[in-house]
Amino acid sequence: MTKLSVNINKIATLRNSRGGDVPNVVQFAKDVQRFGAEGVTIHPRPDERHIRYQDARDLKQEVYTEYNIEGNPIKSFVDLVLEVKPTQVTLVPDAVDAITSNAGWDTIIHKDFLVDVIKEFKNNNIRTSIFVDPILEHIEGAKETGTDRIELYTESYAHQYGLGNKKGILPYVESAKLATSLGLGINAGHDLSLDNIKFFKNEISELLEVSIGHALIAESLYLGVENVIQMYLQKLK
Repeated sequence: MTKLSVNINKIATLRNSRGGDVPNVVQFAKDVQRFGAEGVTIHPRPDERHIRYQDARDLKQEVYTEYNIEGNPIKSFVDLVLEVKPTQVTLVPDAVDAITSNAGWDTIIHKDFLVDVIKEFKNNNIRTSIFVDPILEHIEGAKETGTDRIELYTESYAHQYGLGNKKGILPYVESAKLATSLGLGINAGHDLSLDNIKFFKNEISELLEVSIGHALIAESLYLGVENVIQMYLQKLK
């Protein structure tokens, strides 16, 4: 079964929009684990417009499943991860002002940089994952960085699936086959939802983990958090 990690950034966005501490990010993380989620993901950005660096520290004491911290490995992010020591760090090449992640790493151009960062994390026993597009050369490049896993950037798949084009999965299937042959674990995330997750999982049997935030939170507004988590877990079996 593929693990479900719930990205709780949107809960922090809602909290920050009003000030104060409602909804409480730590309590929400505790709740999604209680409801069956097998991991918690956060993606702090330098301006702390949703998840704050202090949230990352506070969550460390309460995440007893897999704790995944995503972000661009600028110095402040690297320092935070080394302090908190989550289960996994996912490296994402997003710009400081990016609304959301919009591309994977070019692992060829950025190889030397990634090698150095990943080595530091692995020396601290933190599992590493690199956010990548389904481009075979970049999968091969990821192997050269020393990363443990890749996270396939699934926006293109989700868009094509929404148009009724199931062939949009093909680059991901080929990327997953290559990654597996290279000994890389496979995660996935971005725009995955209850509508498209089951097909993605069925076509990519090697899938270890998905990180889902925006869609899961939006669906939960209508269906309830506990119910939605159970629906994802059923689709990922």
